[in-house]
Formats: sequence, structure tokens, C-alpha cells
Amino acid sequence: MSAFVDHLVVAARSLDEGVAWCEATLGITPGPGGKHPLMGTHNRLFSIATPAFPRAYFEIISIDPQAAEPDRKRWFDLDDPTLREAVAHSPQLVHWVARVDDGARAVVALRACGIDRGRLLTASRETPLGVLRWQISVRDDGMRRRGGALPTLIQWGDAHPADAMPQSGVTLGALRLRALDVAALAGALDAIGLGGLPVDTGNDGIEVELQTPRGLVALGSPL
Repeated sequence: MSAFVDHLVVAARSLDEGVAWCEATLGITPGPGGKHPLMGTHNRLFSIATPAFPRAYFEIISIDPQAAEPDRKRWFDLDDPTLREAVAHSPQLVHWVARVDDGARAVVALRACGIDRGRLLTASRETPLGVLRWQISVRDDGMRRRGGALPTLIQWGDAHPADAMPQSGVTLGALRLRALDVAALAGALDAIGLGGLPVDTGNDGIEVELQTPRGLVALGSPL
């Protein structure tokens, strides 16, 4: 099974706040994104790809105030009161998503490790170049688990959003994971084809280093 770091997820109370945070913290204005009717969210995106992290991108996501309330919990813990309180103060790095070539097989592999990563849902959104389609693992309760260190799984359809993204001036230098149970998280990553990622002992979460127009910027998940 092959897998790659697909994208980082920063949650914001609103997209306007997310854009302002990005400009102040990373020194760039994020590119366009779109709306997710399935979850009642919307986003802004930009590339952070390097040879070590091909097609990787950065997502700033928030609940879309103009969207209908979904009939299920939103992804990435966006309905969780604790996370909502955290992002009310400032946008936060909360999660990462792993790109896999066989989502169903990856879900089964995690289940064999005792991990319920959720069901594969079919999602899509409109873009100027056509409809983007993908399958993504989402638990019924919407929870990320392990402080966001355990990745959500995504399997893209015919197109990948990063293929249409210009260079942003920001690149991903490093992704490090923290876990109270290092062996369990490392085993889960190995099961889906990401055994090379470093996992350190500590409170569950993620840390990244980004090369930006403002220099090296380190971000860490708070929850």
C-alpha cells in the first residue's frame, strides 16, 4: 500500500479570520478553495509541495455560515466545543490528511490495528476546472482522534487539487507526530504505508515546519 502526506488542516472560526492569520503568520494570501455541501464547510488552499512531500497543500477550513446544517457531525472535530473555543481565539493547526491509493484497504488495515478511522464517504465540490471528487474517511462522531496525529484518509478521483495550484512561496519542511502511545501510532502509520514519518513521545498532536516569506515558521496542534 502506498500513502503520502496530502494536506495540513488549519481550522478557523471564519475564512476571513483564517486568511488574516495566514497573511500575518506565513506572509502569503491563500488561494481559492470551495464549498463542501456534504459538511457545510468551506476552505481556502495553497500549495506547500516539495520533492519530499509531492502534491502537499495547506487547507484553511471553517464552517460555512451560508450553508445548510448537515445531518451529521462535521469532519475534523469542527463541531467539538473545545476545538471551537480554541479557534475562537486564533486559527489552529488541528490535523493532517494522508493520501492513499486504496481507501477501503487502508480503512481495513487500520481496523486490524484496533483503530476505527470511520467510513469512507464520497464527497465533491465545484471548481473552475470542473468537479473535484474524492473519498474520505470520517467517523460518525466527526472525531479526529489522537489529537489530530492519526491522519484522516483520502482517495482522490481523476484530479487532485494541487495539480492546479501555483507555487505559493510556502513549502513544508518537516512533519512530526507526537503520541502518548508511540508504538500504536507508528504501527498504524506503517499499516497504511507511512512508516517513515517520525513519531515522538508526548501529548498526542502534530508539529510542522514551514519555509515561508517570513522565514521558518513552526506550528503545533493545541488539542
